[in-house]
Amino acid sequence: MCTKCNKGKYYMTTAIAYTSGKPHIGNTYEIVLADSIARFKRQEGYEVYFQTGTDEHGQKIQIKAEEAGITPKEYVDNIAGKVKDIWDLMNSSYDSFVRTTDKDHEEQVAKIFKRLYDQGDIYKSAYEGLYCTPCESFWTESQLKDGKCPDCGGEVQPAKEEAYFFKMSKYADRLIEHINTHPDFIQPVSRKNEMMNNFLLPGLQDLCVSRTSFSWGIPVDFDPKHVIYVWLDALSNYITKIGYDAAGGSSELFQKNWPAELHLIGKDIIRFHTIYWPIFLMALDLPLPKQIFGHPWLLQGDGKMSKSKGNVLYADEMTEVFGVDAVRYFLLHEMPFENDGVISWELVTERRNSDLANTLGNLVNRTISMSNKYFDGEVRDENVTEEVDEDLKKVVTGTVETVTAKMNELRVADALTEIFNLFKRCNKYIDETTPWILAKEESSKPRLATVLYNLVESISIGASLLKSFMPETSEKILAQLNAAEVSYEELGTFGHYVSGTKVTDQPEILFERMKLEDVFAKVEELHPEAEGESEEKDQEPGIDLESKEEIEYDDFMKMQFQVGEIIACEAVAKSKKLLCSQVRIGSQVKQIVSGIRKYYTPEEMVGKKVMVLVNLKPAKLAGVLSEGMLLCAENEKGELALVVPEKNMPSGAEIC
Repeated sequence: MCTKCNKGKYYMTTAIAYTSGKPHIGNTYEIVLADSIARFKRQEGYEVYFQTGTDEHGQKIQIKAEEAGITPKEYVDNIAGKVKDIWDLMNSSYDSFVRTTDKDHEEQVAKIFKRLYDQGDIYKSAYEGLYCTPCESFWTESQLKDGKCPDCGGEVQPAKEEAYFFKMSKYADRLIEHINTHPDFIQPVSRKNEMMNNFLLPGLQDLCVSRTSFSWGIPVDFDPKHVIYVWLDALSNYITKIGYDAAGGSSELFQKNWPAELHLIGKDIIRFHTIYWPIFLMALDLPLPKQIFGHPWLLQGDGKMSKSKGNVLYADEMTEVFGVDAVRYFLLHEMPFENDGVISWELVTERRNSDLANTLGNLVNRTISMSNKYFDGEVRDENVTEEVDEDLKKVVTGTVETVTAKMNELRVADALTEIFNLFKRCNKYIDETTPWILAKEESSKPRLATVLYNLVESISIGASLLKSFMPETSEKILAQLNAAEVSYEELGTFGHYVSGTKVTDQPEILFERMKLEDVFAKVEELHPEAEGESEEKDQEPGIDLESKEEIEYDDFMKMQFQVGEIIACEAVAKSKKLLCSQVRIGSQVKQIVSGIRKYYTPEEMVGKKVMVLVNLKPAKLAGVLSEGMLLCAENEKGELALVVPEKNMPSGAEIC
């Protein structure tokens, strides 16, 4: 933190990660983005309090724990540990890690619920509507999109149960006024327009804030058959963990830090944070956060990452191959401000080679090597200047202003681009001054010394700016230059490197260039079990089946096979073997019951492209109607595997 200035407090949060599974690289993007903002604010001179954590209650967690044969608490303890491990792996500098199973959080959420009930904002009624289990959200018919959940696109099921409701409409006009009078409250602007036009202006319905159909949650203390619904529970973490007390007597930490300067969240949960959360705060008579930023998604290939689709990348594997800072750089640099970004092994390799190995790594290595070659490592400013020096200095000293402006707008990718423009200008400066030619004449040695001093000073300023984004790399560069970090208030001036200082005599290559084939070889090493299974399969003898009676071509042509996409799946209640899938085939959706529950969970089924016999006569299995058949392969042990298209084919494609 800047020691000569104090710009006040800066409280920022990420969304808390839902503990349904190990976070993938798309989930990890948010913590890296938040960390870069927190680090930069500290560098500016703000007293930052940075909070993250895990969301651990709800029906989905209870179901997953039951499927795993363990308690919900055991399940979330395991996943929360994985989340924290990955956040720490990525060098996240958070100050607080909240878990919604923390006792102090649970106690305060119960108090908040009771207070809202006592003051008439919450009332008991019954809910009858359409429910999406993955999103844990109720919807009306008019809110559905093509008959599906508007958030995840999944199937919704009719549901009816006694519940408590929050009177959202009571505060809707006040929230609309706040959004209109605080233009930076919701960012980007497109997210604000979406919330206003799709939810607030059409009119808010009262919100279900308790459930009785599952038990894994915080009980309503005066009506314990109810558990407090996920959003009132999860959103409250932003105040409970810093010491808010709904009964009075909130902590000094809360008094100091609330309201938050920034809630950083994914665009898929923008509605909960910009409508529900502000209204809860209004009801508690608390000020609203100053800004809520809904960042875009990081996509793998041509779609959102999904375990069921098999296109998930994980931070621990990517850092094993590329290093932590290379992954941080890609996540921060390649994500647009408003639109979704794309990540793949190929793209990270390309960016690592071009920006990190060539632009940055080569610059640092060349500069140190020339200093050692021509001056035995000593960097001295002989003050023999030319016009080109002034242009370099102008770019270098002006970078902090442009970076700060971009960071104030949360345009982190643009800020990082500005820093690398500084490094590119240094590379151009080398080409302009030709140190290798200056070194040939003794009379040019003072000019050569000045050139190398300018380079070392410029790199030191660039490395100091880089600290918020790539902390390990920044530290390595400064150590090799034997340079002190340039403080924020001095980044706009030139000449801090102490003349006569020696650089390291053995420069470390910061980023080796990588060949794509070597990258994929490392990826295979991370999954030796898969490789072993493949080799084993190659050695397995084929399976011979007893031949059936030959059929005519016309018999085969009576069967209609098409590619289907599983859009929803659930276990059949009356059977231990059956799964009931909703399969989209072209514009139609067929319900198909399959005896594959032993080999696939419902979550694994969703999103798969499968081969379907679509004109099989409908039949009931365990009392559930089945309108087709999913094709499976069976080995000698009787184990089943779905037959899937080798390439991505559209739903409804004919199999012939």
